[in-house]
Amino acid sequence: MSEVPIKPAWIRRLDDGLKTLDLSLPAEVSKQLLQFIALLIKWNRAYNLTAIKDPLEMVDRHLIDSLSILGYVQGSHILDMGTGPGLPGIPLALALPESRFVLLDSNRKKIRFVRQAMMELGLENIQPVQARIESYHSELPFDCLISRAFTSLPNMLALTKSVLGEHTRLLAMKGSIPQDEIDQITPQYQATAVALKVPARLGERHLIVISKST
Repeated sequence: MSEVPIKPAWIRRLDDGLKTLDLSLPAEVSKQLLQFIALLIKWNRAYNLTAIKDPLEMVDRHLIDSLSILGYVQGSHILDMGTGPGLPGIPLALALPESRFVLLDSNRKKIRFVRQAMMELGLENIQPVQARIESYHSELPFDCLISRAFTSLPNMLALTKSVLGEHTRLLAMKGSIPQDEIDQITPQYQATAVALKVPARLGERHLIVISKST
């Protein structure tokens, strides 16, 4: 597969999105983020890893959307559930090099791509794992569990019982506030909806922060 060159328009779109998020990243990280998009475009031609084909839309929906939750990711041991081709895990791992990320997905070709991206980007703080969340076990408790378009909130809590510690925060990325899902959460947990500041072209974006009730 031939290499995909990074276009100036991608750089401008990323810079514009980062300004909207009030984020300032090192130049090397911004370069790696766009290298990730170029790699995703190349692999997508053969493996259909994402339905999004337009590079500028990829910058918006894969990079900016992923980075919109950066300020809410806490701790040093993070699990990205249903990561697909590494989203939001890879952009977050590039922005948070001191944190360790497990990128979990049951799809073999997507995890294969994540491994390739890890190698080509020189990412040393991610661990790709091919597994379903309900069958996955970790020796260390996670500080944060992250999901993006994964499943309903009640189902997510049911599936993650084996990896939810006493102080684990669950960060669920959503479009509009799923109030019906929030209403179904048992009193054992508390949920807070946060409006994410993203470019208007991304539409309505919210983060649901869930933790055990105290």
